[in-house]
Amino acid sequence: MSDTTMHLLDPAPFGRILPAMVTPMKTDGSIDYEAAQKLAKQLVADGADGLVVNGTTGESPVTHMEEKVDLVTAVKEAVDVPIISGAGSNDTAHTVRMVEQTQEAGCDAVLVVAPYYSRPSQEGIFRHYQAVNESADKPIIIYDVPGRTGVHIQLETYRRMAELDHVKAVKDATGDIAGAVRKRLETGLTWYSGDDGLFLPFLSVGAVGIISVIAHAAAGPMRNLANAFDQGDIHTAQKIAVQLSPLVESLNGTGFQAVMAKAALKVRGVLDCTTMRLPNVGPGEPEFERAREGMRAAGLL
Repeated sequence: MSDTTMHLLDPAPFGRILPAMVTPMKTDGSIDYEAAQKLAKQLVADGADGLVVNGTTGESPVTHMEEKVDLVTAVKEAVDVPIISGAGSNDTAHTVRMVEQTQEAGCDAVLVVAPYYSRPSQEGIFRHYQAVNESADKPIIIYDVPGRTGVHIQLETYRRMAELDHVKAVKDATGDIAGAVRKRLETGLTWYSGDDGLFLPFLSVGAVGIISVIAHAAAGPMRNLANAFDQGDIHTAQKIAVQLSPLVESLNGTGFQAVMAKAALKVRGVLDCTTMRLPNVGPGEPEFERAREGMRAAGLL
C-alpha cells in the first residue's frame, strides 16, 4: 500500500534533529564516558535521530585525539542513530588525522569546519577539504560558520567542493538564507541548519534538518516542528517555532552555547556534573536560572 501523505522535506541521511552534544566531564575535568552514553540515550529518547559529538558545543578545542576517538566509540555503542564526529582544525594535516581516527572509531560521517583564524584564500579552503576528501571513506559535512572562523566560503568554492567524492552535506551557520537557496540547488548537497533560530526558515528553502544546541532540551518539539512542516501544516510549525524562541534566546543569546547547554541539562536533571575545561567556565546559578527561564517560557518545565 503506497504512502499518499504529502511530504515537503527530502530524506535526512544523517538524521533530522541532531543535538550538537556536550561532552560530560567529571569534577576533575576528565571525560565521563558513562555519562556521555547516558546522555546520548536520553537525547535519542527525547526525539533526536542523529548526534554530533566532538563539536564546538562538545568542547572540541580542549579535548584531545584519544578522547575524541574514545567518545565516538562510547556513544556509538550506546545508541543506534547516525553519529557524526567533529574533526575540524585550521591545521590541514591535523584535520586529516582526526578524520582518519574518528572514522576508524566508527563514526558515520565527519563534520569539518572551514579553517578558522588563519583566514585562508578560497583556493586554500578548497585544498583543505580536498586533502580531507583524499583521506576519507565516510561522508564529509562542511561546517560553514563565518562568525567563528573569519572566512566566508564562496559559491564557486562550494561548487568545486561538491565535486569531491565524499563531500555530501553542509551545516550552514552563515545566517544567509538567500545564499543557501542557490548553494544548495547548484551543488546538490544536503543542507542542515546550523542556527536554532533559523530552523524553520531553512526548512522552507530545502534544508532537511538541524544540528542544534537547544535540542538538548527540546528535541521532541523540534521533531514535531519538522514533522508538521513535512506534512504541509505550516501554521503548526510556525506555532512551535514561536514557542521555542525563548529557549533559543536563553541558550544561544550570550554566545556561550556549550555552557548553556550543560546548564539546561543540569536543570533537566539529565547531567549531574557541569564541569568544563578552560577557557570555558562551567555554569553557575545565573546560567541555571537563564536556562530555567527559557525552558519554562517554552513550556518545557
